[in-house]
Parts: sequence; structure tokens; C-alpha cells
Amino acid sequence: MGSGRSSRAPRVSDGPQDCGAGETCLTPSSWSRTVPRELVHRVSVAEVLLTDVRPCGRRAFCAAAVWPRSHPTFPRGPDGRHSPWMVVETVRQLGLYVPRRHFGVPATDRSLIDDVSYRIDPAREPRAPHGASEITCRVTVTDLVEAPGSGRVAGMRLRADFLTGRQVFARADGGARFLTAERYAAVRRSADPGPPRSATGRPRPQPALLGTASEADALIALHDGALVVDPADTHHPFLFDHETDHVPGMVLLEAARQAVALRSGGRLTRPVGGRMTASRFTEHTPPAVVQGAVQGRVAVFRFRQNGAVTAKGVLRYP
Repeated sequence: MGSGRSSRAPRVSDGPQDCGAGETCLTPSSWSRTVPRELVHRVSVAEVLLTDVRPCGRRAFCAAAVWPRSHPTFPRGPDGRHSPWMVVETVRQLGLYVPRRHFGVPATDRSLIDDVSYRIDPAREPRAPHGASEITCRVTVTDLVEAPGSGRVAGMRLRADFLTGRQVFARADGGARFLTAERYAAVRRSADPGPPRSATGRPRPQPALLGTASEADALIALHDGALVVDPADTHHPFLFDHETDHVPGMVLLEAARQAVALRSGGRLTRPVGGRMTASRFTEHTPPAVVQGAVQGRVAVFRFRQNGAVTAKGVLRYP
């Protein structure tokens, strides 16, 4: 499915293109095929959004991404807008691809995303056409950190502006660290990672109250009067595309979104902005409790496990 998301012929832009804000990409961008799946930590090629990433300045890159019109987990809204998680997943993939392809981070290093934020302009964001949406990203890398004595890149921040044509409609930002396999093993030595447990049978809200496409997409359940992270499908094709020794950040964000949707009675389902900071790993067990509150169009959330907060953030709604 690398080049089969749209029925149109493969497309490459004609020569240098204006990326907006007076900047020009030095090389054309291509939407004809996806980047290698292993460079963005995806097993399914269908979940790879990036199609091209090329340097266009000092620590600057021009990237192309294809957003499917009918993503099974995060479908477009009734007005044709894509799920806001397409922005977050694109910057997640950029945060994996750019360090490995352009900064020499070894494929064996483990990437840890410490924080991520995004905002979308609802008046400018694209509607899904008949096929897929071709998105251009203007990417900037800052705050490079080198491991002492080795010269290897140990961390960075990445910001991406999202454009259709020459119009910026969203921005995302994130910080990541890169640990060698040995260092990661040492960090995780005291943990009891293990795979996620199979479905527990805890009572779940109806999909309509969570803003999900199906019951299999539910990530929260009720347990002892609290909401907890409890995936209905621990082999979910998007949320658990590959095995992990902790709860992925995208799962936490979606669980937070579902909790807000439930607390608002199904009223707030599509956040157009937000941020999340992870202070430690969220383990698969025991189930993390999702706490939070909704005030108007803003919701705060935090995940608590074994008496400690593992991640927290805020979501904003139009």
C-alpha cells in the first residue's frame, strides 16, 4: 500500500517548491511511495504516512506525507476533516525518521519521546478529497544534545509546520532522547514490562460516548469507580502495530481523548490542540488510572500508576 493510497498517478512536484514563510525547498518532494517502514517503527506499510524527507537548509527539512481519506481507526469527520491524530502521528514518524536518516542515530538506539504538542487551525485545515490528502511539512531541528565523549546525538527537539499548498494549517513540536540498547536495558531493568494483557472484560462505555469507530478501538474501561487504561484489542492494527514493553504515547493520548469525550457526555471528541509530557514509562500492568477535568473547551488529564504520575497534559477543543 506504499503507493496505493490514491487512484491518481504517482506525483512529484516540479522543481523547487515554496514551503511558505518565504522559504524554498531545495529539492522536489514525492508522494509516490512511503519511506521504509522500519525507520518509523511501523510493521504495517499501510500505517506509514511519510513519503519523502529531504534537507532544505541547515537543520531544516522538507517532508511529504499522505493522509488516507478513510483511516479505519481515526476516520475523517462528517465535514471531511482528518483526525487530529494524523498531525501527531506524522510528527512522531518525523521524530524517528529524521534522526536516523540525517543525524546518524543508529537503528539499534531506542527513541523516547518526552513531550509532544500540536495545534490546528480549523479554518485552514484541509478536507479529505476523493483520494488521500498530500501534506507538506516544513521541519526544523533544534536543541541537539550529544552524548559526552562519543559525539553521537543523544537528543533533539523537532518542530513541524503542516501545509497544503502554501498555507500553514497546523504545527507540532516534540522532544526526544535516544538511548543505546545497553542504556535502555539498564533503564528498564527494574521494570516488569511484559506484553499487554488480553481483554479483561471490564465494563466499557459505548463507542458513541468515546468518539470511536468501533468497540475494538476503546482504550479505557471502568474499574473500582475509576477510568483505567484497558485496551479492548491488545493487538489493535494501529495502536499496537508492534510489540512494546510499555504503553505507547499515542495510546495514552487517545485514552486521554476518550476520557474527555466520556466526561463531556460525548460532546468533546475532536481536540484541535494539546500537549502531553511523559515523566516516566507507563507500564501495561497494573492498569494506569486516567484522571482529569473538563472546563469549558479545555480539558486537563494525567495518568497515575503505582502511586505516581507517569504522564500529563491538556487538550483544547474548538
